Amino acid sequence: MQKIVYTDSAPKPIGPYSQAIVASGNLVFIAGQIPLDPVTGAIDGADIATQTRRTLANVGEILKKAGSSRDRVVKTTVFLKDMNEFAGMNAVYAEFFGKHAPARSTIEVARLPKDVKVEIEAIAIV
Repeated sequence: MQKIVYTDSAPKPIGPYSQAIVASGNLVFIAGQIPLDPVTGAIDGADIATQTRRTLANVGEILKKAGSSRDRVVKTTVFLKDMNEFAGMNAVYAEFFGKHAPARSTIEVARLPKDVKVEIEAIAIV
């Protein structure tokens, strides 16, 4: 059984995908989020810290709508345009998750949607 999750508090999908899917009633799979302001649709910030903060805020809003929270995230994947910006992303990521540290993979990629610096996807328990 699957349930599509959608909230106006996070950016609308920019392609044929859902913001998130709750599967089997207890797992939520959040599509890769980028630093788009959900109201304006504009990229939020030019630096990695601001972009990571907005991206994680978007993830947080989707988690909330799905009936979950950041302390229930079990796995994230972070896509970075430049691995040299890992420390800046990691500092904001640590603030967002606090003492809760989900499993994580971080991958440098050649390009991301709208040429942003970071994209983050997550899996959480509902």
